[in-house]
Amino acid sequence: MKKVLALLCLISLLVFALGGCTGNETSQGESSQESSVAQESSVAQESSAEESPQAESSQDQKETVRVAALKGPTGMGLAKLIEENESGESENHYEFTLASSADEILASIIQGEFDIAAVPTNVASILYNKTEGKIQMAAVNTLGVLYVLSTDESIESIADLEGRTVYSTGQGAVPEIAFNYVLEQNGLTPGEDVTIEYRSEHSELAALMASGEAEIALLPQPFVTSVLNQNENVKVVLDLTQEWNKVTEGKNDLTMGCIVVQKEFAEEHPQEMKAFLEEYQASVEYITNEANLDDAAELVEKADIIQAAVAKKALPECNIVFIVGEEMKSISDGFLQVIYDSVPALVGGALPEEDFYYQQSVE
Repeated sequence: MKKVLALLCLISLLVFALGGCTGNETSQGESSQESSVAQESSVAQESSAEESPQAESSQDQKETVRVAALKGPTGMGLAKLIEENESGESENHYEFTLASSADEILASIIQGEFDIAAVPTNVASILYNKTEGKIQMAAVNTLGVLYVLSTDESIESIADLEGRTVYSTGQGAVPEIAFNYVLEQNGLTPGEDVTIEYRSEHSELAALMASGEAEIALLPQPFVTSVLNQNENVKVVLDLTQEWNKVTEGKNDLTMGCIVVQKEFAEEHPQEMKAFLEEYQASVEYITNEANLDDAAELVEKADIIQAAVAKKALPECNIVFIVGEEMKSISDGFLQVIYDSVPALVGGALPEEDFYYQQSVE
């Protein structure tokens, strides 16, 4: 029995020794197919371990920035950036949310669910006040987009609206304040010298104007273009931005839309914020360049903002801009002052303090 056990031990030692020799021979290129596969697998694992940091997609390594915008002029300037983000060409990685109205995203902005958002300028002031300064304005992105439409081409000035009925939207909001201010500065009293009939939705008023049921209407882009496409008898008779500039003597602009940022995000992610402003500026410049109009319209449609056919005609009239720093502050202060003097609640009950304006420069 002892001899049998000794023999088994000897056989085991020989097998172990042969295994070791086979491993040595494998390193010299004389391995079996199984050993070769094992070695290749080991090399591949080592290579993968060495290369994994570089192999990760650049998009996964980028900071995710949550951005909300509206399906209108305040969102159109983002269309190029949205495209670049989808193709992985943007410096930041963005999560975009597009809403039909500001009401859909206000609560989420207040709760910090979005880092950056495109909203009406007066809404930015409301957000600042509601969050006790946690929201800042980073850029003005839209100037006046309000126009007076009519089938009566004899209307050439604000004075020509005396005794007429004008249909409008935005009762209790910026369109009402802006229109009333322009009327008053021209010596007309809203409700007395000019009758104003309000409708709750832009689309509802656009349908009335397109069908001929309304003769004069105050509407924003891109609904203006939609009406003009449907009724050839309707013309733009007054640009409210031009009328605003006349009565304010250029001291402030009709700053309808802007970009806001969570103050905490801007402070904790200065590089990402800087990258966003630079990429957004480039996007605005591309979208507003007449040479890119066809492509810009397609990008706006691809972003699910409005149809390309409407965007192509509306974009040149949407006053999409990129204004930051001291110029942003100077043109917004006066606009917010006018609104505050009329209806304080429309800016949140108080004018914002100096820290409302984000001042990082963009080269």
